[in-house]
Amino acid sequence: MSKTNIKQRVIALADYIELHAEQSLDLDHLAAEAAVSPFHLQRTFSQLFGVSPKQFQNAIRVQRLKQALRGGAEVSQAIYDAGFGSVSRVYEQLDQNFGMTLTEYKTGAEAVHIYFALRQTQLGLLLMAATARGVCFVHFGDSAVGLIQSLHQEFPKAHLLPTPAQAQADLDLWIDALEQHLAGAGPRPDLPLHLTGTAFQLSVWRFLSTIKSSETVSYADVAKGIAKPAAYRAVANACGANKVAVLIPCHRVLRGDGALGGYRWGADRKQHLLSLEATASQ
Repeated sequence: MSKTNIKQRVIALADYIELHAEQSLDLDHLAAEAAVSPFHLQRTFSQLFGVSPKQFQNAIRVQRLKQALRGGAEVSQAIYDAGFGSVSRVYEQLDQNFGMTLTEYKTGAEAVHIYFALRQTQLGLLLMAATARGVCFVHFGDSAVGLIQSLHQEFPKAHLLPTPAQAQADLDLWIDALEQHLAGAGPRPDLPLHLTGTAFQLSVWRFLSTIKSSETVSYADVAKGIAKPAAYRAVANACGANKVAVLIPCHRVLRGDGALGGYRWGADRKQHLLSLEATASQ
């Protein structure tokens, strides 16, 4: 079997794990499901997702448990529904490091530690991730698998880790603030950011942060605003490379003819955000 076929099978298996996270899924069972050897499954899964199949399953379980508890579920029922057999098992998993090195720096440089959490919002599933300096990633998607893949692709040399106890309160509060904004119940939160990009991209993102809520600009306006009037196409590319949805408001940039234009997370989400801000301003 080719390496491409193995990767495709393992990616499909990640969806299977997400759908059956509450069940007991040992390595042999998962290998049979993917029709690959346990050795190839363990190695390929870790290469693609940065965690082992078991660690990935545990991370999904913990996120579901937290979501159920926030929704008012009884603790014992939430633990059972998430797939944990006992309260002690829950604390064991909460204390473990679900993440592992995704790729090592060939130069031996120290990798960045990135903590992440998933939450269901008005615009679908959201993944927010942060370093010690601030939020570095906010993406919307349709599945936890896809979002974790996106995080891995954006930061292939980082250590992806579950939120530690000392940082969990901050990340939860930041997601809560963003969730309230998306529901029309609060302003766009002003959170600490840790942006990574080229000098040109950073100049575009800084300019976008100065656009007031309910206002829109064109790509040409942004190019003029950063003193590079001929670079409107590069501005569009920088908007498309934005890793931090909403907090860097690239949704406020329209085409020169006033049309909606592209958006990394879909035109429907862009329209929702613009309508939300227009309503709030009124």
